[in-house]
Amino acid sequence: MPKKPAHPYTERLAFERLLLLIATLLKYPGIGSPDFFDLSNNENHDAISSVKVYLQKLAAELDIELPPEYPAIPTLRKDLETLRRYAILDRRMYRWGYYLGTGALSIAELKVAFNALASQAQYQGDAQARRIHETLSKRLRGLDMELKGDFFYPTRQHLNRAIIHTDPEEMVTQGETRDTLFHKLPLLEKAISKGEAIEISRSNDFYGFNRIGRIQIFPLQLIYHDIAWYLLYEYCENGHLAIGRLNRFNNHCIFMKILPRGLEKQKESLVKAYKLLENGWGLNLGEPEPQKLELEGTLNLIHVKVRFFPPVSAFILEGDRRHPHQKITTGLIDKTGQHTYIEYTVDLPPRSLNEFSRWVYRYMDKAEILSPPQLVEQHRQSTQALFDRYFHGDR
Repeated sequence: MPKKPAHPYTERLAFERLLLLIATLLKYPGIGSPDFFDLSNNENHDAISSVKVYLQKLAAELDIELPPEYPAIPTLRKDLETLRRYAILDRRMYRWGYYLGTGALSIAELKVAFNALASQAQYQGDAQARRIHETLSKRLRGLDMELKGDFFYPTRQHLNRAIIHTDPEEMVTQGETRDTLFHKLPLLEKAISKGEAIEISRSNDFYGFNRIGRIQIFPLQLIYHDIAWYLLYEYCENGHLAIGRLNRFNNHCIFMKILPRGLEKQKESLVKAYKLLENGWGLNLGEPEPQKLELEGTLNLIHVKVRFFPPVSAFILEGDRRHPHQKITTGLIDKTGQHTYIEYTVDLPPRSLNEFSRWVYRYMDKAEILSPPQLVEQHRQSTQALFDRYFHGDR
């Protein structure tokens, strides 16, 4: 009976080499692309040579001893072919580096994530997302070709567009450099993830409170809202939580000589901030003392009521999740089948009244504020000022 040929990976060294190759592709997705050439100091810019360098690096990290100059390039090519034979790698060309499958995501899940990344890169002006999107677009081009263009097709899109310059690289190429905190995003993100205190500086305050100059804070989160990026932060001195437009802070960010407080404390503050956001309307988190009372649950909220008229009332009625504590009551139904009006009520902290008013103002004559009295008077005065501007103002 003829002797059965030994499996090519029977020997321990060969088996470890194959496992190291798989581990290298997992740890360094895109290995073999030009992005890895400089790191591997590979003068020939050969994809397989780059894979070899990182395989040897990983072996050293895992205390796995390999013979000098091992493995040979032809051997690695055979190993890659083995991975293809067992469908660990696909049969197609990997022109922008090797990677294994889709990691923790299915193809359908990865497509949704890729759509979100594309939107954040293009419309929200996220420089980091743009760079990642560019790299992934090259890396996943083969997958998109297999799926006949379905993967890259933007099934979902988030069109809210930033109205300011957000990408330092684009600012330079377009000659539109701005003195803003966008130039310090890497430091800012590091401080957020480590719970480190930093000093930043506000260059302007459009609300008339003269809150400019340097402040010492724990940054908590970068938030995109409506048309711009904001920074959620906590003052070092008193734990006061606040949100500021990123472009209204200038290009100044230095670490403070304060011990990092870690992510658990960061998360605790984040929970408090989101409690305030849920209670209120908009991004204003209020002054220190009322904010403290609100978080304790002892602040008196203000009952707000607005009457909306057709056709706007139908759109207000549609938004049944506009605020977690809202109540909507309807009036009589007219001959057209529409409600003659609806009444929208919600209890808000005083800090939110101005932002709530600005939301109501967009509906012009189709909205009437009924309470509280100070908001009624404010709305009346704004309406009168608008009338005067059109009919009695200077020409």
